[in-house]
Amino acid sequence: MGQTLPKPALRPFLAADTPILAAIFIAAIEELAADDYSEAQREAWASAADDEEQFARRLASELTLIATLQNSPVGFASLKGADRLDMLYVHPSATGQGAASVLCDALEKLAGGRGAKSLTVDASDNAEGFFLKRGYVAKQRNTVAVNGEWLANTTMQKSLASDAPKGATQ
Repeated sequence: MGQTLPKPALRPFLAADTPILAAIFIAAIEELAADDYSEAQREAWASAADDEEQFARRLASELTLIATLQNSPVGFASLKGADRLDMLYVHPSATGQGAASVLCDALEKLAGGRGAKSLTVDASDNAEGFFLKRGYVAKQRNTVAVNGEWLANTTMQKSLASDAPKGATQ
């Protein structure tokens, strides 16, 4: 019989998580985006975590959730405002174990709870397929400058169904 993989658990971001989340961020970019972005592009992108204090401020300024497997952080995602999924990163060793889906499910519910009618994400080329499978629709192609390198991504959007009955107030 096959062994059942544990389901990822979620918890809120704590400032003490910054070093491990920075490491997850960098590893995900270096390994998972290698087929879609050049080494120089990945280095420029990953450099956002070089200044851990600034990286911590960014995580703390948004609603950031951490996915854990057996109490160890394996991924994180953040909701900026009510309707923008800002960051979604999973460590390469934990891909395919449901962490990204659990994080996305939670942020979609939280965004809906905050009154958002849709959720928007600027998806990297390597993440676009994941978001398409979740019902996100490509809206526009972008090119952004990051530390002297140009990176392409796609703005995608998903309509959020309201679970509240008609006429109900929150």
